[in-house]
Amino acid sequence: MEYSRFNQAEQMEINNLLEQKQMDDFVNTFTNVVDRCFRQCANDFTTKAVTGREAKCVHSCADKFLKHAELVATRFSELSQNLTNPAIQR
Repeated sequence: MEYSRFNQAEQMEINNLLEQKQMDDFVNTFTNVVDRCFRQCANDFTTKAVTGREAKCVHSCADKFLKHAELVATRFSELSQNLTNPAIQR
């Protein structure tokens, strides 16, 4: 986005909106990961303690999500770079 066409107050408002959107996206993503991993891994409610199997499952679930998110971010970055500089095609 070309910010120079906006005055300083508008630029600040745009930045605030972008920051709020990023925070909302982070909270939604975190909530979805917690929900997905809980549903997948927590299935023994006879004790308060987290079992070893549950802990391993949650770790695996979260790790899988983080690796997926990293892959998506890398691919998005590559596509974005290709769109902004079409001379560099992979």
